[in-house]
Amino acid sequence: MDAPTVWLETLGCSKNQVDSDKIAVVLADAGYEGAASPETADVVMVNTCGFIDAARRESIDTILAMSEVKRDQAGLVVMGCMAQRYEQELRDALPEADAVIGLDRYPGIVEELDRVTQWEPITIGGVRRSKMDILEVVARPTPETPYAYVKVAEGCNKTCSFCAIPLIRGKQRSRPGDGIVAEVEALVSGGVQEVVLVAQDLAAYGRDNGSGSIEALVERCAGVSGLGRLRLYYLYPREIRQGLIDLIAQHPVIADYFDLSLQHASAQLLRSMRRPGSGEAHLDLISRIREASPQAATRSSFIVGFPGETDDDVEELAAFLREARLDWAGFFPYSKEDGTDAALLDGQVGPETIGERLRYLHDIQDEITAGSNAALVGSTMEVLVDQVEDGQPVGRSYREAPEIDGMILLDEGTPGEWVRARVDGAYGADLSATVVA
Repeated sequence: MDAPTVWLETLGCSKNQVDSDKIAVVLADAGYEGAASPETADVVMVNTCGFIDAARRESIDTILAMSEVKRDQAGLVVMGCMAQRYEQELRDALPEADAVIGLDRYPGIVEELDRVTQWEPITIGGVRRSKMDILEVVARPTPETPYAYVKVAEGCNKTCSFCAIPLIRGKQRSRPGDGIVAEVEALVSGGVQEVVLVAQDLAAYGRDNGSGSIEALVERCAGVSGLGRLRLYYLYPREIRQGLIDLIAQHPVIADYFDLSLQHASAQLLRSMRRPGSGEAHLDLISRIREASPQAATRSSFIVGFPGETDDDVEELAAFLREARLDWAGFFPYSKEDGTDAALLDGQVGPETIGERLRYLHDIQDEITAGSNAALVGSTMEVLVDQVEDGQPVGRSYREAPEIDGMILLDEGTPGEWVRARVDGAYGADLSATVVA
């Protein structure tokens, strides 16, 4: 029998994409081959997201869609965060699934596929290459994009009342620095120009197991020969020390980009969320960042409709946005998550009210973002070309993170190339620019 082919569909955040990349390597080591499409695969695997209700709905919709497009004799495997949290419920509700594999069962993922496909295992010297520590598989396929994500820790030690991440992925477990640096080196040697370090609580890296400080890790990764840009995701405000701010501001390879996990500006709501700070404390942090790096780009995300949120709380957040002038911001409706303390709180906000508040806050931030971009017209910047869409080269400067922020439309450029470009137009979140000598 020829080696079975596998199609791996990934949903959710960049941390899930890292898991999928590493699983693909483990499956290839075991002899499985990548499929050209889900329609032609022997096994379709869906790496699900279970973080909030909307993500779970997308996961279920994708599972059902994949069950329709795959060949009748092909297998369907559900894996990832949603499988971790709702394994038995998915088994009961989805007879289409031949296997449901949560995060804890990744070390046996090859054996599960063997069972689904009924394929005879490949052995190397009598030993099947099937066991994996998903955090320490260094070899990864070269991504199609010139950027790649590297996960530096798993789980989270924070106790935010709304968040199910510790229920899904457990306590924080930081990776050893040598393995992280080796992974960055391998990606760069394969052509990656920008690496994004990710973790649920990135700035707390190493505090759980003595792996070292985030500052030392970032400096080591930024020093990898050939790396053009290093970017950091998900910085919990109380964990951001001045040394990290100064390092980001001063190191030429590290993007002056601060992804701040603020969540709200109302002090009473933040207390109920079991989050630090207030609007005033957030503004002080942003002020310290801009003092160290006046050109820094800032981003955050905010929960709208948390239990007990009042119109006054929303106005406090709106006032914060107008004063903070964040370059980018995302707003997400509160999702009531089973097992979290917030799910038991009184004062649940209705969906219509949440929708109105989301539109109000989006309008405020859209105007701020458009203004920030308009101020860039006439300036020049270093741009990494990500791709060409319908003949149009598209790239990003240090100000735009992959997949979540705006884009720069260029008149020329090849994916993976660095160009110097003059901004000649601003269109809401996006820019147009002309490559200059």
